[in-house]
Amino acid sequence: MGTENLILLLIEAGFYFVFMVGILHLRHQLGIGVFIAALGVMHFLETYLAAVFYVELPFGVISPGSSVLFSGKLMMILLLYVKEDAAVVRAPIYGLLAGNFLTVGLSFLLRHHQTVGAVPGRIADLAFIDEMGWLMLWGTTLLYLDALGIILLYERLGRVFKKSVALRFFVSGVVVLTFDQIGFFAALHFLNGAPVAVFWGGWIAKMMAACVYAVLITVYLHYSRLSAIPVSPRPIADIFADLTFRERYEDLLDRSGRDALTGIYDRSRLEFEAPRVLSAMLAEGKPLALMIIDADHFKDVNDRFGHLAGDGVLKEIAACLQRTLRSGDRIFRFGGEEFVVLCEDIAPETGTSRAEALRRAVETDIRRPDGLPVTVSIGVANSYGDGTTLNALLSAADARLYAAKDAGRNRVMAA
Repeated sequence: MGTENLILLLIEAGFYFVFMVGILHLRHQLGIGVFIAALGVMHFLETYLAAVFYVELPFGVISPGSSVLFSGKLMMILLLYVKEDAAVVRAPIYGLLAGNFLTVGLSFLLRHHQTVGAVPGRIADLAFIDEMGWLMLWGTTLLYLDALGIILLYERLGRVFKKSVALRFFVSGVVVLTFDQIGFFAALHFLNGAPVAVFWGGWIAKMMAACVYAVLITVYLHYSRLSAIPVSPRPIADIFADLTFRERYEDLLDRSGRDALTGIYDRSRLEFEAPRVLSAMLAEGKPLALMIIDADHFKDVNDRFGHLAGDGVLKEIAACLQRTLRSGDRIFRFGGEEFVVLCEDIAPETGTSRAEALRRAVETDIRRPDGLPVTVSIGVANSYGDGTTLNALLSAADARLYAAKDAGRNRVMAA
């Protein structure tokens, strides 16, 4: 009986692999959504079988849902990553997680219905649905961690097994499926009282599944003329950022807090970033310079040439300041014709020199519509002597800015 079960499991693994690889291979004709939906609809069956359906093999008792179907799903996710990229593969990962959160939420609500026996001899077993919901949710949470882990490990192993795709798939599968077996068995033991024998039998079966699927994937990639999978040149951290939508967050953060006219950061972004930058500099014992830059006689430009011309001058000033600053310096539009610049790790005297360079650049490069040079006045503060808070630095720089204006404008004032 054990040998027959083993043969059936191998047939099931082969059928699962051929079917899933077939729709993955035809993803450009059918659409990637077919492959992703197929992964999703299998999850309930995987969880149900893993919870209650066991067969005996020569080496122990196992569940096909865990050893064949779940292991296959994880390897399919890795194959999808290999054939596409992290931005594509994260769709089924997060879709499964979201779907099973929905399952748990709906099962909780359904239990509050007053049901009727419309079908003779059949009663809704909502406790079963509820239990499956929690197991599915736990399994999907593990799948989320498994999927991230197997992809990152696969890329890391690419530095070791550069020419052996099979080894990269196999070792990645062995490590991550071992972690998954520990995590899922813990839930089975807690909820269903599964014996330890189920753990060892399932673990051996998953190791065999890792081997079988690694071989099948390698054969498929070879005949798909993808046998020489290159090692990604991207840092592991960048791949992780893609998998976790970190790059979307950073892009959103970068887009927010932008001044609509000049394209540089606005005052809200200054109030968000400056305290963090200042704290980091203070913790490292390094100075921070803050400059307030004001366009001289800007009201005259607006009054004589119109606000559109004034807007053009402001955009030119912002662009000129950006060109002149170091790559690590930050510039913000503070309001009206005023700009704020943050310079990390810069001593007071160097900050004054940097401000003078900015002043000269504006005077040299930018002209009003009547041909006269645009000039700026700059007040400079430094965390070494002017305070350790954003407000203290802004107050000191603002006072020096007005001193520069009182002294005739087009100049830099520092401590």
